[in-house]
Amino acid sequence: MIRETPEEAPYELIIEAGRSSKEYWRDLWRYRELFYFLSWRDILVRYKQTVIGIGWALIRPLLTMIVFTIVFGSIAKLPSEGIPYPIWVFSGLLPWQLFSTSLSECSNSLINNSNLLSKVYFPRLIVPASAVVVCFIDFLIAIAIFLGLMIFYNFIPSWKIIFLPPLTALTCFASLGAGLWLAALNVKYRDFRYVVPFIVQLGLYISPIGFSSNVVPEQWRLLYSINPIVGVIDGFRWAITGSEANIYLPGFALSLLFSSIVTYTGLLYFRAVEKTLADFI
Repeated sequence: MIRETPEEAPYELIIEAGRSSKEYWRDLWRYRELFYFLSWRDILVRYKQTVIGIGWALIRPLLTMIVFTIVFGSIAKLPSEGIPYPIWVFSGLLPWQLFSTSLSECSNSLINNSNLLSKVYFPRLIVPASAVVVCFIDFLIAIAIFLGLMIFYNFIPSWKIIFLPPLTALTCFASLGAGLWLAALNVKYRDFRYVVPFIVQLGLYISPIGFSSNVVPEQWRLLYSINPIVGVIDGFRWAITGSEANIYLPGFALSLLFSSIVTYTGLLYFRAVEKTLADFI
């Protein structure tokens, strides 16, 4: 008689009160291959059968950098703490592009995968999370432009650049948290798809991308830092330039706290409405 080892035994699903929440986080690991598949599929869809292809990830930040340099650097003549203005702008544009594109892709991710959500079970969190991965690829491509700018201007970053990975992770989590809110709301209220582009466009101008957050009056600096991307942009510039003047510690702490709250509450809200998403789709 052949006995099955625990590894060979079939997977058993036990349904009991209070167990579903525990199993959900285990399912995220069990469905990791679906996460890889959705991420790879979205990457192929974005760049396949396009005229410029991967160049879109280079052209958009490059043109934005040129416009901001002309408007804020040449015309408005705003200070850049002695840093070449294109590098100054691009150091703020990198985290903003990652945040804004992730936010936009997350908000539409459930609608774009409505057929999949209505047919099979899997942790729905995988869908918006895979959208952030695609935007992270765009972020890595944009870094190539930034390296070219540093070579062109003979600019050597400070040793604090080692803090860029955790700052990048913070940007991803902040965008995912806000994206979970918008993704769930977009399923239930379809007019939210018109709100998200407005939020992104407004955020582009109220965030310190083309200018330093030091130009904000001191009495408004802390309130201004409620915008979670403000602390991230200041952190990026501090890590790249090494100047202590580029980071406002109370504002950075407030941005970090607000980002954590948005991410935590976004996850809670998404989990609360996840079971009913297929009904609204």
